[in-house]
Amino acid sequence: MKEPVYIVGNPAAAPPLEELVARVARGDRDAFSAVHDAVAGPLLGVVRRVLRDRAQSEEVAQEVLVEVWRTAGRYRPDLGSVTNWVLTLAHRRAVDRVRSVEASAARERRAGLLEQNTPAYDEVSEQVETRLEQEQVRRCLGSLTERQRESVTLAYYRGLTYREVAELLALPLGTVKTRLRDGLIRLRDCLGVGT
Repeated sequence: MKEPVYIVGNPAAAPPLEELVARVARGDRDAFSAVHDAVAGPLLGVVRRVLRDRAQSEEVAQEVLVEVWRTAGRYRPDLGSVTNWVLTLAHRRAVDRVRSVEASAARERRAGLLEQNTPAYDEVSEQVETRLEQEQVRRCLGSLTERQRESVTLAYYRGLTYREVAELLALPLGTVKTRLRDGLIRLRDCLGVGT
């Protein structure tokens, strides 16, 4: 079935759309203008129903018309009318745009979550450095005698005063001070502090 084409001037003299598309395939700009005039309204209507955004709809409609110009030679009349072909191109392009926008929004959400949950580089390097220092301190504490380690742990990790350490261990204050001093010297040497 031939579709009527309404061209300003003499509608009776207008060739059918299939013939116009064949001429478009050969680069006829006037034929393209006639095809444009015939399909632009329905094309924009289909795209607007899918996208609902006027600016994006106009952009997609323009992309479809460019595609019609470039691919007019692929139109096959045995598969349907020119209008149906153009509207199918329009619908597909509009759906592709919706998917693209949704995928972009999803990527932005994921990137935002990743950025929110990923500590800054300085924070990560600081955490690694702290863990390495902690491991080195543990190793160096292991190199102390049991009496030195016990005194250092009570005084520096539990926060007891020298007098409280002496009372807890039932030792004279001078003995505790000596153990702490010797233990701290060994820790300093093991950790490489002040060298």
